[in-house]
Amino acid sequence: MYKLLFLLFFVAAACTSKEPIPQGPDILALKEISDLATVEYTITKIIKANDNKTWFKVGNRKILMSCEGTIKAGVDLSLLTKDDFVINDTSINLRLPPPKIISLNIPPEKIKVEYQEIGVFRDPFKTQERDELAAQAENQIKNSLNELGILEQAKANTSLFVSNFLHQLGYRNIIITYGNSSSKIQLP
Repeated sequence: MYKLLFLLFFVAAACTSKEPIPQGPDILALKEISDLATVEYTITKIIKANDNKTWFKVGNRKILMSCEGTIKAGVDLSLLTKDDFVINDTSINLRLPPPKIISLNIPPEKIKVEYQEIGVFRDPFKTQERDELAAQAENQIKNSLNELGILEQAKANTSLFVSNFLHQLGYRNIIITYGNSSSKIQLP
């Protein structure tokens, strides 16, 4: 009878023992991710130009170009330090760096002339002029980033990713804040 009670006590003790919650080093494994891109937007910008307003030029010269760019935003986890988290049993408070634009890329093959009208007495648009229009499109995309809400979406997606990661490590009460709550966009 004592052997059976001892066996039951041993089995019950084995079932109730918990694995210890990882402290520090496993959480700092997030640093190895470095730039965690959690949002990717594809934006198409249309640029039109003409120079028909000059009185001494005869004929029309118009162009319509499209530029497709990819924007990635997320958080630079390489900036995490052990001072950025406070652990209390199964609770953790984690302060992440603010979200940022990781990349803005407009590949040359995604810049297309959609329409062009050139009068008989006019020269076609030069490569330099088309490049200037593409640069104008890039600047307009950069200026519209605040309106897109890309950083807020990056913050929400990063919080979800990191919460799931910490939950798998055994934490049950997870509070995530962002160091600098500035919403100003900084481009790479």
